[in-house]
Amino acid sequence: MPIDRSINTLLSQAQLAIDNALNNPKILEYLADFGYTKAKIQQGKQLYKTAAAAQLTQQNEAGGQISATTVVNEAWEAAKKTYMRFLKVARVAFKRNSGVATQLNLSGTRKKSLSGWLAQANQFYQNALGDKAILLALKEFGITEQKLKAGLAELSVIEQANLVQEKEKGEAQAATQKRDAALDELQDWLSDYLAVAKVALEGEAQLLEGLGILVRSPA
Repeated sequence: MPIDRSINTLLSQAQLAIDNALNNPKILEYLADFGYTKAKIQQGKQLYKTAAAAQLTQQNEAGGQISATTVVNEAWEAAKKTYMRFLKVARVAFKRNSGVATQLNLSGTRKKSLSGWLAQANQFYQNALGDKAILLALKEFGITEQKLKAGLAELSVIEQANLVQEKEKGEAQAATQKRDAALDELQDWLSDYLAVAKVALEGEAQLLEGLGILVRSPA
């Protein structure tokens, strides 16, 4: 299956070879002698239309996935800033309390994956909000219950955005598979068509070139 620019190359090549044949009675006459009637070439045109439409759909779905990923990343970056400020202060507040440090997962590095990071951040917020002693200690450093709830709400924004991203990802993958199958079918048909056209139009350089088939001049 062609990728990236070669997809557009295939679609352009197919459109040229099919439309120029359908619009030229002389080419149709030559091709009909080798089994490529107007009706058969119309079948190829339908394969082209299907592939072209599938490419547009895939590009649209891919764009949707990219946009959804951007939303997730932006929400994550905002939540990271809030969480890391709280985390650094909490490490100071509970530097002599290993039990709370474990409750809030204050030690070690933060996870790089979204799921791992969310688990750590959720543990911090949920356990802090669920323990009055922790809330009182953090309040002394300016981290109020209201601020913690706002930080927890930022995680919900990420989680919701990630659900949308996963949905978009699935739709983009399905569209890619459908597009690839359509392109493969078109490419198979076009390969046979052009091979036969070279035989049918042998000696007719201008007609071959009209189908996008370059004819080498004799040395």
